[in-house]
This record gives sequence, structure tokens and C-alpha cells, in this order.
Amino acid sequence: MTQPRHARDTERGRYYSDPAGGPDLVSVTNVLDTAVAKKALIPWAVKLTVEHVLDNLYDVQTRIDDERPALTRDIKAVHRDAKDRAANLGDRVHAAAEAHVLGAPVADDPEVAPYLHQLKRWLASWGVDLNKHIEATEITCLHRRLGYAGTADLLIWLPTGPGGRLELWLIDYKSSATRSAKSVYPENTLQLAALRYCETVLLPDDTDAPMPRIERTGVLNLRARSHALVPMPADRSAHRAFRGLLEGTRWLHAAPSSYPALTAPPDAPSTGKAA
Repeated sequence: MTQPRHARDTERGRYYSDPAGGPDLVSVTNVLDTAVAKKALIPWAVKLTVEHVLDNLYDVQTRIDDERPALTRDIKAVHRDAKDRAANLGDRVHAAAEAHVLGAPVADDPEVAPYLHQLKRWLASWGVDLNKHIEATEITCLHRRLGYAGTADLLIWLPTGPGGRLELWLIDYKSSATRSAKSVYPENTLQLAALRYCETVLLPDDTDAPMPRIERTGVLNLRARSHALVPMPADRSAHRAFRGLLEGTRWLHAAPSSYPALTAPPDAPSTGKAA
């Protein structure tokens, strides 16, 4: 996962430090990782692990007697390694996208190149002028009053209003090597709503500016051979739902990891019943 400015990883997940001082702010993605069940992950991990065993059946059979502990570790690591590779690719795609929209040099990365090509195709299809229509990229958004922060991938003006009027979009990039370009998760709406209704953004010199008025929100899915902008209803109701998750996250992060067991006193009267 990318490491935005002022963000740091803790034992409770990612938090942002506030350049103006004050308490740390829990990250939007930390809230979603803590309080939203990712039900698709377990079937995905099982499928990936089973496929690995079947594709490497001879190796598994030859190691199962003499190398069982090491074999078990290797098999258990299959889905974690796949997740780490996907996250690493996503980080590199984000970095390349940021560099491109800023007009900065883009690192030579053959694996990332197809995704960046799709971003360029999408920008061209909307007639985007990088000097005129990009409002911000990878900008830190704060909601100090509610105690959270996050990073917006892209603020961009697109001609989606009546009569082609320009509207300011908040867009989040999502890259995948396997999912359809039109597929999204419900929590993507919560992520966008949390960012949309932040009160403050940090400028490059760490001074505050008001959060711009966002008119539309969406996920820009980038795939190696396709792309799709999927509008998401990140409205006030979605923000209220996020705030509920935020409260749950605060409780979970503050809760102790263990509690003392209760034992009966030595002189407790017998109940007369067998244990």
C-alpha cells in the first residue's frame, strides 16, 4: 500500500499526523479495513490455495512426509503473497498515474505500462487538458472534527453537467489483474463519501485550504486491456454510514486485547449440582 504524506502505520493500522498539531487522525482505509467484513477474501484465498496445490501436486506429494512444516508454511503463504503482489502493483500504478497527470517523468515499468496506457486513453476520451482540468492529485484530506483523514487520488473537471458543463469529480483509482473493469465494491462508495465530506485539504506547503465542493464521485477502474469510470453515490447517507463505522473503529482500537477470567472464590457455597 502506498504511504501518503503524514501517514504512518501503527499496530492499530494507518493513522495520519496533523501538521497543525493535535491528535492523530485514523485513515479512511483503516476504518474500512477494521469495520467492513471482506466476505470475498476467504473464498478467494481458498480458491487460490487449492489451485496452487493442484498445479504443484507432485511437489506437494514429494515433500509431504519429510518437509511437512515447511510445506505447510509455503502453502499458507500462497494467498498472502498474491495479495502482496497485487497491492504492490496497485502502488506502482498509483505512482505512475500521479506522475503522468503532473507531467513528471514516469518510471519505466513494463508491468505498469498497460494500466498507464488505459489511463491515458481515458483522459483522451474526455478531452482532458492536464494543465487545465486537473484540480489536484494525491491530496491529503482531513476531517479534524470527526478525527479522520485520507488521500484523494484525483480531483478532475469533466464535462458531465447539463450542456457539457464542467463538474468537479473526486475519483479513486482501482487496478486489478482479474476483476472486470465495471466491478466495484459497496465500500468504495463509503471511501469516496468520507473523502468528499472532509472539511480541509493540505496544500504542498502543509497549510490548510477548504475542501473543494465535489459534484460527482466515482471509481476509475484500470485494467491491462480496458478501463471504466463507474459513478458512485457517495452522498450524505453514505457519509453517515461511514461515520457509524468510524465510531466502531474507535471502540475496537481502544478495546483491550484480553480480559481477566473470573474465578469462583474459594469459600463459594455449593450449588448442589454436579459440574
